[in-house]
Amino acid sequence: MKKKKLDLLYEDKNLLIVSKPSKLLTVGTEKQRTNTLYQEVSAYVKKQHPKNKVFIVNRLDRDTSGIVVFAKNEKLKKEIQDHWSDWAKNREYLAVVEGRMDRKKGTIKNYLYEDKRFYVHETSDVSKGALAITHYEVLKETNKYSLLKIQIATGRKNQIRVHLKSLNHPIIGDKKYGATKNPLGRLGLHAIRLDLVVPTIKKDLHINTEVPVEFFKMFDKSN
Repeated sequence: MKKKKLDLLYEDKNLLIVSKPSKLLTVGTEKQRTNTLYQEVSAYVKKQHPKNKVFIVNRLDRDTSGIVVFAKNEKLKKEIQDHWSDWAKNREYLAVVEGRMDRKKGTIKNYLYEDKRFYVHETSDVSKGALAITHYEVLKETNKYSLLKIQIATGRKNQIRVHLKSLNHPIIGDKKYGATKNPLGRLGLHAIRLDLVVPTIKKDLHINTEVPVEFFKMFDKSN
């Protein structure tokens, strides 16, 4: 099988931003150390010069596609991560969810915590969880599915997935958080836009990716 070309969205001497496909790990784990986005990006910069390095700034779940930011030096990586909530001005996703939503626009705000099984739960207990805020709006819908625009004000683990489950509209393909069917053949979540301001290198970036073709195909016919 021919290897897919790296989907490069932006590059300069400080940063490199790519669109990660679904079903690809951002970085290796104990169970899988190879075939990761980090390896692909590292190989790309080393072709330019063998001593070049990259450092991951943000991560996406294996089955989520979309924007991932890399820094070309460790100091910048740490700096952006330390200020991520302030410098990432807009983080926008598309989500395909089960069902037709009664409320076409809204905000979910609560606290999330992770148990020993790595499952994320909601709680109203401030001392137990971390604040999570998700804004959503319905863009398209059928009788069975809805396409949502998601904007997150916080970036907690599995935040979007857990919040949409709480509305009884789990993301398509997300068995972990309640999905029952998967007509997409993948998780219906894509990081589509990032507005990133990095004052120390005087960069205001507005990064967009294309909508996954399979997302729109869900709404080209009656489902």
